[in-house]
Amino acid sequence: MEEAKHTADQDPTPGSSGIIGRLWRNEWLKAFVLALLVLLFVHAFVVRWVIVESTSMFATLKPGDLVLIQRWPLWTGLSRGDIVVFRDPLKDDVSMARRPLLVKRIAGMPGDRVELKHAELMVNGRTQPNTVHATQAYLVRLRDEHFADSLLIHLGLPTRMKQPGRSFMELPLNEELADQVVRLTYVISADKLGLARGSKRHIFPFSPRYPWNGDDYGPIRVPRQGDTLHINVDNLPLYDRLISHYEGHRLGVDKDKLTIDGAPLTEYVVQQDYYFVLGDSRHHSADSRYWGFVPADHLTGRASLLLWGNGIGGARSGRDWSSL
Repeated sequence: MEEAKHTADQDPTPGSSGIIGRLWRNEWLKAFVLALLVLLFVHAFVVRWVIVESTSMFATLKPGDLVLIQRWPLWTGLSRGDIVVFRDPLKDDVSMARRPLLVKRIAGMPGDRVELKHAELMVNGRTQPNTVHATQAYLVRLRDEHFADSLLIHLGLPTRMKQPGRSFMELPLNEELADQVVRLTYVISADKLGLARGSKRHIFPFSPRYPWNGDDYGPIRVPRQGDTLHINVDNLPLYDRLISHYEGHRLGVDKDKLTIDGAPLTEYVVQQDYYFVLGDSRHHSADSRYWGFVPADHLTGRASLLLWGNGIGGARSGRDWSSL
């Protein structure tokens, strides 16, 4: 009896640890799990890729372009002029991971003073040169409205930009693209449109105290972590979303005084860095001019390489594997 009892004690009993152990001894499964872990690590900390959907970066990036995104600049540092990918700052009703990704260029770093004068970008008082492929609004007249699809496909623009019943279109072009367009037999002319005039209600910070438009904007200082903001009724529109939505405080009014979390608000210390971003297609871009600053914790990486270039000639356009 004692010998039988001893033998029974030595018998392994089936269980989860035994099953996991046998599975882990499967070399194919082990290789798959390790590859998956490496892929997740690379996606989270090294690189990822995105497909461009909008025309806001035209013609640097076109709808349908596949772009490689570097993740490590979030920790090593970004620079003015970098093309960055970030979560939509306005999608407050969904979790961060489910928000759409946007692609823009950094025009103002934390602490920079940004201004647009007659569509020319100025940072800290110095005029910044336009990027090589930057575009603006042109009015293109066609010989017949049925040529609209052909022109849009030729340029690498979405056909949804066509307006039914019209033989003209407002398109993002530059001088080089305009010269190409007017050589097409079905195009009558391509003329640069004038700059915006007056103040627009849909321009950030949505206050009559800031009578700006998309071509004459600012000056505005980009908040930096540690900045002390002196808050008053005049400048509150610049910072109310920053304080309440991005940094999680409750703003209110007590009689004639502003409050934060129930206490009087006169100064506020910024808790993270912010960025001012613009699209390379200034007249076809919803960017910081229209919704404000991009918080650092919304950034997902820096666009570094165009893997596959959509547009004129598609994969034969010569844009594949070009650096950004």
